[in-house]
Amino acid sequence: MGLTPQQRIQLHNFNNLTKSLSFNMYDICYTRTKEEREAYLAYIDEQYNADRLGKILTNVCDIIGAHVLNVAKQDYIPQGASVTMLISEGPVETAPNASFEESPGPLPEHVLMHLDKSHITVHTYPEYHPDEGISTFRADVDVSTCGEISPLKALNFLIHSFDTDIMTMDYRVRGFTRDIHGHKLFIDHDISSIQNYIPSEIKDTYDMIDVNVYQENIFHTKCKLKKFDLDNYLFGYTKETLTEEDQDQITQRLKMEMDEIYYAKNMNTDRSV
Repeated sequence: MGLTPQQRIQLHNFNNLTKSLSFNMYDICYTRTKEEREAYLAYIDEQYNADRLGKILTNVCDIIGAHVLNVAKQDYIPQGASVTMLISEGPVETAPNASFEESPGPLPEHVLMHLDKSHITVHTYPEYHPDEGISTFRADVDVSTCGEISPLKALNFLIHSFDTDIMTMDYRVRGFTRDIHGHKLFIDHDISSIQNYIPSEIKDTYDMIDVNVYQENIFHTKCKLKKFDLDNYLFGYTKETLTEEDQDQITQRLKMEMDEIYYAKNMNTDRSV
Protein backbone atom coordinates (compact mmCIF):
# COMPACT_ATOMS: atom_id res chain seq x y z
CA MET A 1 0.00 0.00 0.00
CA GLY A 2 1.37 3.41 -0.97
CA LEU A 3 1.74 6.23 1.48
CA THR A 4 -1.17 8.58 1.86
CA PRO A 5 -0.67 12.36 1.54
CA GLN A 6 -0.95 12.59 5.33
CA GLN A 7 1.89 10.14 5.76
CA ARG A 8 4.09 11.77 3.12
CA ILE A 9 3.72 15.38 4.27
CA GLN A 10 5.97 16.49 7.09
CA LEU A 11 4.23 19.18 9.09
CA HIS A 12 5.71 22.08 10.98
CA ASN A 13 4.58 21.46 14.56
CA PHE A 14 0.93 20.50 15.17
CA ASN A 15 -1.76 19.88 12.52
CA ASN A 16 -4.33 22.52 13.48
CA LEU A 17 -6.89 21.97 10.73
CA THR A 18 -10.39 21.99 12.20
CA LYS A 19 -12.78 19.37 10.81
CA SER A 20 -16.44 19.53 11.75
CA LEU A 21 -19.28 17.09 11.08
CA SER A 22 -22.89 18.16 11.68
CA PHE A 23 -25.36 15.29 11.65
CA ASN A 24 -29.03 16.26 11.68
CA MET A 25 -31.82 13.65 11.75
CA TYR A 26 -35.63 13.68 11.79
CA ASP A 27 -38.14 11.07 12.94
CA ILE A 28 -41.72 11.76 11.85
CA CYS A 29 -44.94 10.40 13.36
CA TYR A 30 -48.66 10.94 12.75
CA THR A 31 -50.43 11.85 16.01
CA ARG A 32 -54.12 12.48 15.49
CA THR A 33 -55.04 13.39 19.08
CA LYS A 34 -53.54 15.28 21.98
CA GLU A 35 -53.15 12.01 23.88
CA GLU A 36 -51.20 10.41 21.00
CA ARG A 37 -48.98 13.45 20.74
CA GLU A 38 -48.22 13.44 24.45
CA ALA A 39 -47.54 9.69 24.36
CA TYR A 40 -45.16 10.12 21.42
CA LEU A 41 -43.26 12.92 23.14
CA ALA A 42 -43.03 10.83 26.33
CA TYR A 43 -41.66 7.92 24.27
CA ILE A 44 -39.05 10.16 22.63
CA ASP A 45 -38.01 11.63 25.98
CA GLU A 46 -37.55 8.12 27.36
CA GLN A 47 -35.66 6.79 24.35
CA TYR A 48 -33.41 9.81 23.87
CA ASN A 49 -32.92 11.26 27.33
CA ALA A 50 -29.60 12.79 28.38
CA ASP A 51 -28.27 9.48 29.75
CA ARG A 52 -29.00 7.60 26.52
CA LEU A 53 -27.55 10.41 24.41
CA GLY A 54 -24.46 10.41 26.62
CA LYS A 55 -23.97 6.70 25.91
CA ILE A 56 -24.26 7.36 22.16
CA LEU A 57 -21.59 10.07 22.35
CA THR A 58 -19.38 7.84 24.49
CA ASN A 59 -19.59 5.18 21.77
CA VAL A 60 -18.62 7.83 19.21
CA CYS A 61 -15.58 8.63 21.36
CA ASP A 62 -14.68 4.92 21.47
CA ILE A 63 -14.92 4.66 17.69
CA ILE A 64 -12.60 7.60 17.08
CA GLY A 65 -10.28 6.75 19.95
CA ALA A 66 -11.06 9.89 21.97
CA HIS A 67 -10.77 10.30 25.73
CA VAL A 68 -13.62 12.04 27.56
CA LEU A 69 -12.38 14.92 29.72
CA ASN A 70 -15.69 16.42 30.80
CA VAL A 71 -19.42 15.77 30.31
CA ALA A 72 -22.29 18.25 30.68
CA LYS A 73 -25.82 16.92 30.16
CA GLN A 74 -29.32 18.18 30.75
CA ASP A 75 -32.92 16.97 30.34
CA TYR A 76 -35.36 19.78 29.65
CA ILE A 77 -38.97 20.44 30.63
CA PRO A 78 -41.33 19.85 28.92
CA GLN A 79 -39.11 17.83 26.57
CA GLY A 80 -35.68 17.63 24.93
CA ALA A 81 -32.13 16.98 26.08
CA SER A 82 -28.54 18.10 25.46
CA VAL A 83 -25.12 16.55 26.05
CA THR A 84 -21.69 18.15 25.52
CA MET A 85 -18.38 16.30 25.85
CA LEU A 86 -14.89 17.79 25.90
CA ILE A 87 -12.46 15.20 24.53
CA SER A 88 -8.75 14.68 23.92
CA GLU A 89 -6.69 12.28 21.85
CA GLY A 90 -3.70 9.97 21.98
CA PRO A 91 -0.72 10.32 19.61
CA VAL A 92 -2.04 10.63 16.08
CA GLU A 93 0.89 8.67 14.65
CA THR A 94 -0.53 5.52 16.23
CA ALA A 95 -3.63 5.67 14.03
CA PRO A 96 -3.77 2.90 11.40
CA ASN A 97 -3.58 3.61 7.68
CA ALA A 98 -7.25 2.75 7.29
CA SER A 99 -8.15 5.95 9.12
CA PHE A 100 -7.05 7.97 6.08
CA GLU A 101 -9.27 6.13 3.61
CA GLU A 102 -12.64 7.29 2.32
CA SER A 103 -14.83 4.52 3.73
CA PRO A 104 -17.69 4.02 6.18
CA GLY A 105 -16.60 4.12 9.78
CA PRO A 106 -16.94 1.25 12.22
CA LEU A 107 -19.65 0.38 14.69
CA PRO A 108 -18.72 0.76 18.36
CA GLU A 109 -16.97 -2.55 18.93
CA HIS A 110 -13.99 -1.25 16.92
CA VAL A 111 -11.49 1.45 17.90
CA LEU A 112 -9.51 2.67 14.92
CA MET A 113 -8.16 6.16 15.51
CA HIS A 114 -7.46 9.09 17.77
CA LEU A 115 -8.64 12.68 18.05
CA ASP A 116 -7.02 15.94 18.99
CA LYS A 117 -8.57 18.11 21.72
CA SER A 118 -12.09 18.82 20.63
CA HIS A 119 -15.75 18.40 21.51
CA ILE A 120 -18.92 16.49 20.67
CA THR A 121 -22.44 17.78 21.28
CA VAL A 122 -26.00 16.53 20.79
CA HIS A 123 -29.26 18.44 21.17
CA THR A 124 -32.80 17.12 20.67
CA TYR A 125 -35.90 18.99 19.53
CA PRO A 126 -39.28 17.22 19.85
CA GLU A 127 -41.89 19.26 17.96
CA TYR A 128 -45.49 18.96 16.83
CA HIS A 129 -47.82 20.68 14.39
CA PRO A 130 -50.44 22.97 15.98
CA ASP A 131 -53.37 20.95 14.56
CA GLU A 132 -51.96 17.77 16.21
CA GLY A 133 -51.60 15.94 12.92
CA ILE A 134 -47.80 15.62 12.75
CA SER A 135 -45.13 15.21 15.43
CA THR A 136 -41.42 15.28 14.69
CA PHE A 137 -38.28 14.50 16.62
CA ARG A 138 -35.03 16.14 15.56
CA ALA A 139 -31.54 15.45 16.89
CA ASP A 140 -28.45 17.51 16.02
CA VAL A 141 -25.04 15.97 16.61
CA ASP A 142 -21.83 17.97 16.08
CA VAL A 143 -18.38 16.36 16.12
CA SER A 144 -15.47 18.79 15.87
CA THR A 145 -11.84 17.67 15.71
CA CYS A 146 -8.40 19.11 15.16
CA GLY A 147 -5.61 17.20 13.44
CA GLU A 148 -5.35 14.59 10.74
CA ILE A 149 -8.30 12.41 11.67
CA SER A 150 -11.75 13.11 10.22
CA PRO A 151 -14.91 12.89 12.37
CA LEU A 152 -16.65 11.31 9.36
CA LYS A 153 -15.57 7.93 10.74
CA ALA A 154 -18.31 8.32 13.37
CA LEU A 155 -21.04 8.77 10.76
CA ASN A 156 -21.87 5.08 10.28
CA PHE A 157 -22.53 4.60 13.99
CA LEU A 158 -24.58 7.79 14.27
CA ILE A 159 -26.88 6.64 11.47
CA HIS A 160 -27.41 3.33 13.29
CA SER A 161 -28.14 5.11 16.60
CA PHE A 162 -31.36 6.84 15.53
CA ASP A 163 -34.58 5.89 13.73
CA THR A 164 -34.14 8.25 10.82
CA ASP A 165 -36.55 9.33 8.08
CA ILE A 166 -34.55 12.38 6.99
CA MET A 167 -30.82 13.03 7.45
CA THR A 168 -28.88 16.20 6.71
CA MET A 169 -25.09 16.11 7.02
CA ASP A 170 -22.49 18.86 6.69
CA TYR A 171 -18.72 18.42 6.73
CA ARG A 172 -16.27 21.28 6.53
CA VAL A 173 -12.54 21.82 6.99
CA ARG A 174 -11.37 25.18 8.34
CA GLY A 175 -8.07 26.87 9.08
CA PHE A 176 -4.72 25.73 7.75
CA THR A 177 -1.59 23.95 8.84
CA ARG A 178 1.92 24.20 7.37
CA ASP A 179 4.50 21.78 6.11
CA ILE A 180 8.14 22.10 7.21
CA HIS A 181 8.77 24.56 4.37
CA GLY A 182 5.98 26.89 5.50
CA HIS A 183 3.57 25.94 2.69
CA LYS A 184 -0.06 26.21 3.82
CA LEU A 185 -2.31 23.15 3.70
CA PHE A 186 -6.05 23.89 3.77
CA ILE A 187 -7.12 20.23 3.63
CA ASP A 188 -5.04 17.13 4.25
CA HIS A 189 -7.18 14.28 2.86
CA ASP A 190 -9.07 13.42 -0.30
CA ILE A 191 -12.86 13.62 -0.17
CA SER A 192 -15.40 13.85 -2.98
CA SER A 193 -18.63 13.36 -0.99
CA ILE A 194 -19.91 12.54 2.47
CA GLN A 195 -21.52 9.55 0.79
CA ASN A 196 -18.07 7.92 0.66
CA TYR A 197 -18.44 7.42 4.42
CA ILE A 198 -21.94 5.88 4.30
CA PRO A 199 -22.20 2.07 3.83
CA SER A 200 -23.77 0.84 0.59
CA GLU A 201 -26.63 -0.91 2.39
CA ILE A 202 -27.60 2.40 3.99
CA LYS A 203 -27.30 4.36 0.74
CA ASP A 204 -29.59 1.83 -0.97
CA THR A 205 -32.43 2.74 1.41
CA TYR A 206 -32.27 6.53 0.91
CA ASP A 207 -32.67 9.07 -1.85
CA MET A 208 -29.64 11.36 -1.60
CA ILE A 209 -28.64 14.80 -2.84
CA ASP A 210 -25.16 16.34 -2.63
CA VAL A 211 -24.42 20.07 -2.58
CA ASN A 212 -20.65 20.44 -2.37
CA VAL A 213 -18.40 23.50 -2.63
CA TYR A 214 -15.07 21.82 -3.27
CA GLN A 215 -12.96 24.99 -3.47
CA GLU A 216 -14.19 25.95 0.01
CA ASN A 217 -13.89 22.42 1.51
CA ILE A 218 -17.62 22.33 2.26
CA PHE A 219 -19.61 19.12 1.75
CA HIS A 220 -23.36 18.71 2.21
CA THR A 221 -25.50 15.58 1.81
CA LYS A 222 -29.17 15.10 2.59
CA CYS A 223 -31.09 11.82 2.61
CA LYS A 224 -34.74 10.78 2.59
CA LEU A 225 -35.96 7.26 3.26
CA LYS A 226 -37.15 5.58 0.05
CA LYS A 227 -39.56 2.99 1.43
CA PHE A 228 -42.79 4.22 2.98
CA ASP A 229 -44.94 2.00 5.20
CA LEU A 230 -47.75 3.83 6.96
CA ASP A 231 -47.59 1.46 9.94
CA ASN A 232 -44.13 2.86 10.76
CA TYR A 233 -45.62 6.34 11.24
CA LEU A 234 -48.66 5.53 13.38
CA PHE A 235 -48.30 5.60 17.14
CA GLY A 236 -50.18 2.91 19.08
CA TYR A 237 -52.28 1.43 16.25
CA THR A 238 -51.98 0.10 12.69
CA LYS A 239 -53.35 1.22 9.35
CA GLU A 240 -55.91 -1.64 9.34
CA THR A 241 -57.90 0.35 11.92
CA LEU A 242 -58.28 3.23 9.45
CA THR A 243 -60.48 3.64 6.42
CA GLU A 244 -58.78 3.68 3.02
CA GLU A 245 -59.62 7.36 2.71
CA ASP A 246 -57.96 8.12 6.04
CA GLN A 247 -54.93 6.07 5.05
CA ASP A 248 -54.56 8.02 1.82
CA GLN A 249 -54.94 11.41 3.54
CA ILE A 250 -52.49 10.57 6.32
CA THR A 251 -49.99 9.16 3.84
CA GLN A 252 -50.20 12.32 1.74
CA ARG A 253 -49.72 14.47 4.83
CA LEU A 254 -46.70 12.51 6.07
CA LYS A 255 -45.02 12.45 2.67
CA MET A 256 -45.51 16.20 2.29
CA GLU A 257 -43.95 16.75 5.70
CA MET A 258 -40.95 14.64 4.71
CA ASP A 259 -40.58 16.40 1.36
CA GLU A 260 -40.73 19.84 2.96
CA ILE A 261 -38.02 18.91 5.45
CA TYR A 262 -35.93 17.27 2.72
CA TYR A 263 -36.16 20.19 0.29
CA ALA A 264 -36.26 22.82 3.08
CA LYS A 265 -39.31 24.67 1.78
CA ASN A 266 -43.08 24.80 2.27
CA MET A 267 -44.96 23.11 -0.56
CA ASN A 268 -48.63 23.45 0.32
CA THR A 269 -50.54 25.76 2.67
CA ASP A 270 -53.53 23.39 2.91
CA ARG A 271 -52.57 20.88 5.62
CA SER A 272 -55.94 19.70 6.82
CA VAL A 273 -56.38 15.94 7.29
